Amino acid sequence: MALYKIGQRLDFIKEHPFKFEKEIQTLVEQNLKTLLHLDFICSEFSLNNFRLDTLAFDLENKSFVIIEYKRDKSFSVIDQGYAYLSLMLNNKADFILEFNENQQTTLKRTDVDWSQSKVIFVSPQFTNYQREAINFKDLPIELWEIKRFENETISFDQIQKTSAKESIKTISRNDQTVEAVNKEVKVFTEQDHLQKVDFETRELYEQVRERLIALDDNVTTQPKKQTIGFKIDNNIFCDVVLQGKGLKIYLNLKSGDLQDEKQAARDVSNVGHWGNGSYEIKLADLEDIDYIISLLKQSLRKNKE
Repeated sequence: MALYKIGQRLDFIKEHPFKFEKEIQTLVEQNLKTLLHLDFICSEFSLNNFRLDTLAFDLENKSFVIIEYKRDKSFSVIDQGYAYLSLMLNNKADFILEFNENQQTTLKRTDVDWSQSKVIFVSPQFTNYQREAINFKDLPIELWEIKRFENETISFDQIQKTSAKESIKTISRNDQTVEAVNKEVKVFTEQDHLQKVDFETRELYEQVRERLIALDDNVTTQPKKQTIGFKIDNNIFCDVVLQGKGLKIYLNLKSGDLQDEKQAARDVSNVGHWGNGSYEIKLADLEDIDYIISLLKQSLRKNKE
């Protein structure tokens, strides 16, 4: 990706490569909430001859996340990722203890959703082989590319899966580590949510999804256990919950930030709910979809700033 500074003429901005993995680690750890929406627990967590670069916690999913940093390209994301997940699932008490020793709150084993555990690899560049290796719909591993430029800016982008339809389970039957992890860790897809609802709700969701994707070329989906999130530039701007009859949509806006003349949204900032933000919209048919989309545009613009 070529970057240019606008002036009387376009000036090319050169990349300023990282010399050491530690530089990447320090930058990400100091900005973990901004970059990945995770809470930092510790660096260099050692257990059973393994050393994990960064241990983090996903408060929304109530799950642990392991982050590894790479400058070289000679590693298997599948082998290393599943080795770390296996380590975590076989030593849950040690991970909880590490959390409790580094945080101001106390975590119990029942407070953690181990099925949502994942590993994130951060590197300036991934090979085509590594990119293809994650192209499974249910792989609990993410790849993020980070680049630094000479004008004191960085880019930080997730490597998206390309039409991932195959399950990792179809090729892992002879790998005991992968099989053991897959029995406990679950990566959710849109289809997991759609298969639980009736035809009318599926059609309603597809209409909303189509309209949201069309709002911006950078809109992507992020299915989770209870919701399907819609992201813009790594920020979730709304979450959709598929119900027996219709949808619940949560807008990632603070109380008072939504202009809603028809009062279609309800302020749920003081009510427990899935998803991000302070506003909830119930949608049962397509009658008001144009107005609802106009509200969602407000959240998209706010989360793109």
